[in-house]
Parts: sequence; structure tokens; C-alpha cells
Amino acid sequence: MGTDIATRVQKRRNALRKAGLRPVQLWVPDTRRPSFAEECHRQSAMLLDDAHEKDVLDWIEASTDTEGWR
Repeated sequence: MGTDIATRVQKRRNALRKAGLRPVQLWVPDTRRPSFAEECHRQSAMLLDDAHEKDVLDWIEASTDTEGWR
């Protein structure tokens, strides 16, 4: 049988480190929790009549326009 999974993983990690990369751990919100949806709704409601929100959304739309890119 070939190499075990732990050996393959370690070999891959060593190759990535040799290439100048390092591992990082990211903590992100748990989108499965009910409180996540509630917080999204709360933040969205806060922006409902925000004076700058349209400008921000227009900027996001313009900056993500990839028409004409090669």
C-alpha cells in the first residue's frame, strides 16, 4: 500500500513551506446559527436609509465591472 495520508499531508505542507508559504487559521462566523441571520437582518436594516449606502453600492458595482477585460 502507498504512503499513508498523514505522510502525504506532511509532504504537501513541507512543499508549500519550501515555496515560501505558511499556514494560517481563519475564524469566520458560523452561518448555520440563527443569530447569524438575525445579525445580517439587523445590519441591513441599519443601512436602509443610510445616505452613503447608494454611493457604496454604486462603487462596488463599478469596481466589479469586468466588461472589456482580457
